[in-house]
Amino acid sequence: MTNPIWIMTSAFDTLSLDDTIQKAKEIDVQGLDLCVFRRDGQRDDFVATHLDYEDFGPEQASAILEKFNGAKLRLSIGAFENLIGGDPEHRVKNQDHLLRLIRIAHLLGGDENDVKVGTFVGYNHELGNQEGGFEKNLLEYQKVFSPIIKYAEDLGVTVLYENCPMEGWRSERFSGTYNNLTGVLAARKLMYELIPSKNHGEIYDPSHDVWQHTDPVAVIENTDVERLKRIHVKSTRNNPDPFWGNMYPTQAINPELASKAGVPQPDSSWDRHHYEATLPGFGLGDSMDWRSFIEKLHEKGFSGPFEIENEAVLSKQTGKMGAIVQGCKAAVQNLAPMLYELTDDGWMYPADVFKELKSLNRGDIPVKTINDL
Repeated sequence: MTNPIWIMTSAFDTLSLDDTIQKAKEIDVQGLDLCVFRRDGQRDDFVATHLDYEDFGPEQASAILEKFNGAKLRLSIGAFENLIGGDPEHRVKNQDHLLRLIRIAHLLGGDENDVKVGTFVGYNHELGNQEGGFEKNLLEYQKVFSPIIKYAEDLGVTVLYENCPMEGWRSERFSGTYNNLTGVLAARKLMYELIPSKNHGEIYDPSHDVWQHTDPVAVIENTDVERLKRIHVKSTRNNPDPFWGNMYPTQAINPELASKAGVPQPDSSWDRHHYEATLPGFGLGDSMDWRSFIEKLHEKGFSGPFEIENEAVLSKQTGKMGAIVQGCKAAVQNLAPMLYELTDDGWMYPADVFKELKSLNRGDIPVKTINDL
């Protein structure tokens, strides 16, 4: 089975879309998952905005399809925010933004062109701190997302949830780090029961389960592969911690007391789970068996894209474009023997597999807000 390799464009936040496409050609991948974050959002980590979401209609959609066909690349879009919790004003803005992206995906062909919309769900800690807080978050998800998924279904678009727990989304002074409902498989399976539509599914990132000491192979074994549309390519190198253990996050306490006791403290809200972000095949050992993982995916019949999400300490986090490109190239070469076909030139993605994005010339539709639904 041949799977394409794509790049998530958050790694190229300093580049224009045209320049990012050129990097994709240099790295030799088959598609881009375009990050289209709100410009006035609260996130400042690994975000980018590679489409003008405020001025997007049929003319812009036609131009994007022509541009990507010319580069022989496929595409999806996404923005990953808290849609059921956090600041109420930003929560509504995030919901409205997701609706914008669903409209854009529709204009780009939606499911007919395999243009999906990636998102988080987020978490409402006001509900979560109550007895039965997890289930209350599930019901809040059902309330918020039922009209959103119905809107996507009506437009022929599929929404995909990514499974990062967003462990650094709140201050290290909070004891817990579960900040995104879709961070565990149990939640995702319950969500599909609450909203049984086929127009939502998953982007699965195995690295988030690896640092939680959960086997990604077992997760895939228990995942409905019809819901699984994308795989994020990101690794972790786990670093055992004898002081805090590896089950709970590092807790922030009085620095003077910690110093006297010789107990390490987190440097930031993201530095609490004793792992280092890596890319497969680039610079560091990997606490994951990629071959077993991919074999299980193929056994289950997964044929979708593998998307490189470059947040690696030795690549994206260096801030050096050369190292960012190197990391992506290394990931492609590392995955090629497991995803591509063997030819006289080595493991190669077959050129004749590329299918052009259809120019469907869809008419304009108005922008919707959550209040409209």
